[in-house]
Amino acid sequence: MRDLLAARGVVLDLGSLPLDDRGAYDLLARGETVGVFQLEGAGVRDMLKKLRPDCFEDIIAVVSLYRPGPMENIPRYIAVKHGEEAADYLHPALQGILTETHGIMIYQEQVMQIAQLLAGYSLGSADLLRRAMGKKIPAEMEAQRQLFIEGAGGRGVDAALADQIFDQMAKFAGYGFNKSHAAAYALVAYQTAYLKANYPVEFLAALMTLDLGNTDKLNVFRQELDRLDINLLPPDINRSEVTFAVEADPKTGKPAIRYALAAVKGVGGQAMSDLVAERAAQGRFKDLFDFAGRLDAKSFNRRQFENLAKAGALDCLNPNRAQIFAAAEQLLRQASLAAEERASRQESLFGKLDPSFAPRPALPLVADWPPAEKLQHEFAAIGFYLSSHPLDSYAKSLERAGVIRFAELPAGLAGNDAVRFKLAGIAVGKKERTSVRGNRFAFVQMSDPSGLFEVTLFSEMLGEMRELLDSGQPLVVTVDVRSGEESLRLIAQKIEPLDAVVADAAAGLRVFLGEARALSSLKSVITREAGGRGRVTVVLDLPSREVEIAIPGGFKVDPRTRAAVKSLPGIIDVHDI
Repeated sequence: MRDLLAARGVVLDLGSLPLDDRGAYDLLARGETVGVFQLEGAGVRDMLKKLRPDCFEDIIAVVSLYRPGPMENIPRYIAVKHGEEAADYLHPALQGILTETHGIMIYQEQVMQIAQLLAGYSLGSADLLRRAMGKKIPAEMEAQRQLFIEGAGGRGVDAALADQIFDQMAKFAGYGFNKSHAAAYALVAYQTAYLKANYPVEFLAALMTLDLGNTDKLNVFRQELDRLDINLLPPDINRSEVTFAVEADPKTGKPAIRYALAAVKGVGGQAMSDLVAERAAQGRFKDLFDFAGRLDAKSFNRRQFENLAKAGALDCLNPNRAQIFAAAEQLLRQASLAAEERASRQESLFGKLDPSFAPRPALPLVADWPPAEKLQHEFAAIGFYLSSHPLDSYAKSLERAGVIRFAELPAGLAGNDAVRFKLAGIAVGKKERTSVRGNRFAFVQMSDPSGLFEVTLFSEMLGEMRELLDSGQPLVVTVDVRSGEESLRLIAQKIEPLDAVVADAAAGLRVFLGEARALSSLKSVITREAGGRGRVTVVLDLPSREVEIAIPGGFKVDPRTRAAVKSLPGIIDVHDI
């Protein structure tokens, strides 16, 4: 983080940050705390939105209250803070101790202060009282109760009230947090909130580097980037660093995060460090053969090469990922020959020429992967869909069919009753288990454009839908949703192929052409479907501009037509209208 900020001329001393930054408190009040220390969970985010913290003491209280036991005091703390309820200080003398926590005992230090002020305990005796309350040994507690009541009586406190206050102290001391510890946690929470509020791009780039090998966390941060409208640029062998870096978005000029080479699965941090060092020393790679010729063949293998291709990191050298993948063996042989030549210090026939003028062997003639297959390979190499999502082209039809994104589910559901929703997704993982009764069930991980989510399938549905789940095709899942402590629990009630659900929902197709000659084959397919109510438009990306043409007439638009159009040579993609 320090280096990322230094690159834009910012030098920060975390120890001297102002503790009243409005941006940091506004961020906390909105519950936008993904990546903020101690405050990331769904439950604590919900608490923050209700509390709307506006001072450092509130953050200390959040850290202390959001734990088993103290949590029962959260509604009252919030109500008193916002003037909806009056604070109850139990005794006028205690107001000074309990004002900062709105009349609620939260910290162990408060219990000790009350014993000192109200019953005349020394500091050492108050600490013994705190320990006794924490251990809850009946005989010791009873002895302390008598000492407290007698001490309070000596200071004019009614015995019944003293007994009541002792009970409250005992209750809170059992789970009270040490304020000094809570303050230390709260300080780090505030510092991370400050950094996110004021330097979100650098902050998230640093977090992603910290979790470089954790695909699940990287996907969470990717979703946060989407929400903040910060672009995550794809891995690029000529632009990416080993770790996540900040650069200007080539299209918008706004700060963006460039995906880390070392975060591509199976490539290895050391090998990527060597590549970046080579690029820094000798300049960017000109083409695939220049890349291969400059590789350290001893630390680079076929799997690394293939994963870089699948992730799109070599697109800058050749946009045909399938061709790069097919040429992996050939290019690695080139790398070995170049390494041998360097080792033996022999000059080839072209040794005194610029290597870019040396003849290049022909690459295998291979058509690029279709969009859906390209995305599946990208998912395998990165761990989530980065450039786009297989469901993107269905967006309009899913909306018409009443299917929502996972991120659109309500964060908190009141009561114990389940609420039913329809979600769409691609099954990307499945863990099967056996219940204590011997029944099989499964946790199925699914992906939609808003992120990953998990659906539980019980035995009967698992048996019926196993083949469909393993098919790799987009699915629509009807789920019953219940609110858990930190997340939503989704129970599958029905699973259907997405194409069957949206069959009648598409108003037409938007066809993206890669080359003009694909028009004739497109025409032959859609002519057979004339007479329907669907519209078909063609999008052609010309050098100077993008041209969209509406084909006259109406057509029958169903999953079969869609699949037929998408399979045509020269068709880049097909979107629903």
